[in-house]
Amino acid sequence: MNNYILEMKNITKKFPGVLALNDVNFSVKKGEIHCLVGENGAGKSTLMKILSGVYPHGQYEGSIFFDGKQVKFNSIKDSEITGIGIIYQELALVPEMTVYENIMLGHEITKGISIDIHEMIKVVSSLLELVHLKINPTEKIKELGIGQQQLVEIAKALYRKAKLLILDEPTAALNEDDCNNLLNIIRKLKNQGVTCILISHKLKEVLEIGETITVLRDGKTICTLEKGKDEISEQILIKHMVGRSIENIYPERNTKPSEKIILKIKDWNAIDLKKNRKILDNINIEVKEGEIVGLAGLVGSGRTEFARSIFGNPDKFIVSGEIEFKNKSHKFNQPSSAIKAGIAYASEDRKKNGLILVQNVKNNIVITNQKRVSNKIGIVIDEEEILAADTYVKSLKIKTPSILQLVNYLSGGNQQKVSIAKWLFASPSLLILDEPTRGIDVGSKYEIYNIMNDLVSQGMSIIMISSELPEILGMSDRIYVISNGKLAGMLEKKEATQEKIIELATMY
Repeated sequence: MNNYILEMKNITKKFPGVLALNDVNFSVKKGEIHCLVGENGAGKSTLMKILSGVYPHGQYEGSIFFDGKQVKFNSIKDSEITGIGIIYQELALVPEMTVYENIMLGHEITKGISIDIHEMIKVVSSLLELVHLKINPTEKIKELGIGQQQLVEIAKALYRKAKLLILDEPTAALNEDDCNNLLNIIRKLKNQGVTCILISHKLKEVLEIGETITVLRDGKTICTLEKGKDEISEQILIKHMVGRSIENIYPERNTKPSEKIILKIKDWNAIDLKKNRKILDNINIEVKEGEIVGLAGLVGSGRTEFARSIFGNPDKFIVSGEIEFKNKSHKFNQPSSAIKAGIAYASEDRKKNGLILVQNVKNNIVITNQKRVSNKIGIVIDEEEILAADTYVKSLKIKTPSILQLVNYLSGGNQQKVSIAKWLFASPSLLILDEPTRGIDVGSKYEIYNIMNDLVSQGMSIIMISSELPEILGMSDRIYVISNGKLAGMLEKKEATQEKIIELATMY
């Protein structure tokens, strides 16, 4: 009897100028939790898109066997009917629709010629109970937190009777409690006979939940390791993923910050009129020249709102307080005025707010400072654009076939580097990095940390917002903790611990 629910054999997938998958073999046992890991661009998502029918049969080479039978999917619907459900990092939910409408979308229950709303709500209530989600099925998706939306996606897949559930970076944007809850749900589904493939860059999570782990690198299968049979550790996985050992993921910095204060925020308050509430309450923060300041706190504590409110306030909060930047008092009423003064902000959502995905690498990099590549009468000089883009591609080690490659086709880690390059081209004195390594692999993280260290050694200052406490502790000179819109405290590097940060983060 075949013990495998899935076998993908000799899968090869080519894009223009790129060999995304090269003779990949990937097998998953029935009822197991199988983790798929690798650097951004290793081919993980491409392999899953082939499996789920996004790339139909004929657009790749190789064979797929599901439940012992060869399958040839021509669409996502074909894979769904077969029993494969996939949940992407960018959730496929309709914000303005209710929970039950989203779960039932395209599979509504009818009574005669009418949709049976009462029966749909009853069925969805049972599904929500199954995934431990205590909400009203008539709530709109936009009212839910990201962790709750993930569980709605799982309920949606279960309603479609998924035998194999693929979760692509499901915990990337979740806080610790939501992460633990989701992992427990995955364990529960396993006990009910659902096979799970989990793609994640969080190696501690992979080691905790994965029974079998497959590593891809540069579009090839490197190894498959089984718990209890093979030696598995974070260092072993890193070595397989990047092709070398990385002993200390947070590189040492040789320089120290100066005592010169570059930024002072005094008595800073913000009110969000859309939500009709005060989101920041009397925040006071200082940043020194050549320093990395960590900004910690729970998801929703106000860290991003703080960053955006001082970066020209694009969300139009009602703000009050003082900004002193480079010994001058400022009122930034729009991002362009903050950029002009020397402040840059790399958004946590690089795809939505950080990059123009349908434009190429060159255009994305030079967009923040067109004057630098223009002549005296404002006409852009092609040669200057090319030179500037080439310089940043080389210095930040951006992996791209050329500077004319559309950013949409780059891996997450390389997209993040383009986003950083774009702001460096604006020549800032202060760079705000909001979740700079979210959803990217350990090798790319290490490279971004090195970039950050290089920048502060040259005198730039960085405010880093991160939900990953090891990252905050590993990279920050000082750490401010925000709790429910209030400043709960500041910790020097030598005294900071995860326990102290969590204690402060839950103070208010």
